[in-house]
Amino acid sequence: MESKGEVSFMMEKGKISALQMGILMYHAILATGILFIPASVFEAAKQDLWISPILASPLGVLSIYIAYRLNKLYPEATILQYSEHILGTFLGKVLGLVLLILLVTSLSVMFWQYGEFVVSEFLPHTPKVVIIGMMLLLCAFALHGGLEVISRLSGMVFPVFFFLFLVIIILLLPDVDMKRMLPVMENGWMPALKGSWVLYTWFAQFGIVYFFLPFLTDRQKGMKFGMLSVFVVTLTLVVTNLIVIWVFGDVTANFNAPLMSASRYISIAEFLSHLESLVMALWIAGTFIKLCAFYYIVVLGTAQWLNLSSYRLLILPIGFLVGVFAMQAFLNTAEAAEHFEVVSRGVMDTLVYGVAIPAFLLCAAYLRTTFFKRKGASKK
Repeated sequence: MESKGEVSFMMEKGKISALQMGILMYHAILATGILFIPASVFEAAKQDLWISPILASPLGVLSIYIAYRLNKLYPEATILQYSEHILGTFLGKVLGLVLLILLVTSLSVMFWQYGEFVVSEFLPHTPKVVIIGMMLLLCAFALHGGLEVISRLSGMVFPVFFFLFLVIIILLLPDVDMKRMLPVMENGWMPALKGSWVLYTWFAQFGIVYFFLPFLTDRQKGMKFGMLSVFVVTLTLVVTNLIVIWVFGDVTANFNAPLMSASRYISIAEFLSHLESLVMALWIAGTFIKLCAFYYIVVLGTAQWLNLSSYRLLILPIGFLVGVFAMQAFLNTAEAAEHFEVVSRGVMDTLVYGVAIPAFLLCAAYLRTTFFKRKGASKK
């Protein structure tokens, strides 16, 4: 087998720390889900929805572990590069194309979700194409700065995101009733397990870390901060689901975005009330980082698949295509709801690009290593 350093095509010159990677992954996984996850999980888990993130988190751990093991074998390469080394040029290109199609599809759906929610909740008279287009341009501008700029933006957003989240949780405490989560596990483990299956869509996305590990300045800490990111995402989801069930109880399923709806109940001395704009600021800040992260890996991956010397020339063309796909993703919210229901039942593109493909490549890499070792030994 060729030496580890042989597979390298570092068109990205920027470097980030393992901590920055962990923060970036936190936003990349959680941002779009923090509003919608409670309602989706409640349909399956009912009052046990707070247990489901704990049961789903091992998938995030597995995704990080697989990506880290691949990075140990090919420290200077992303998945688009070492897939060709492991499988050969042709099969590697085919697998890379499948991966990119899945990532572009996910990114387009994310932009559609962003545009649909902003229009439906806050700007009903603004065309969706304007909302999506402005966010695409903002993300494109950030991408021109490279991975370092995106990670620094993520680091700037993280404390604001966390502070606003804590403020909302604290202000909701007067409205909570812990009895609404009882009885715990009334029907055993099955409801919580069904709820965890819904969450696999988000936790499988931790697999995209294989695009960031090659650019770490302290690669030995990659596993540590990756796992820490999984833990903090899990903790945030547990707290969010608990607050939602304590506030709404059995009527949680009636709200598309329960945390947003709960914030409308906040009222302190008739002075501080209707803080949904605060939740919206929190959500948009996190969503911006998530969209930047996925937009970046699509552009970088496409440039690597095409063997280009720079990914920056692809930022606007790919952004235009993603915008077109996002506008055509669903005809209406009913079609979108049907799509997400199918995804929650197991047809998960995130599970394919986050876990299945990296796991397949890791197995193939170890088989390749074993084959070359035996071949070398037989020659001796």
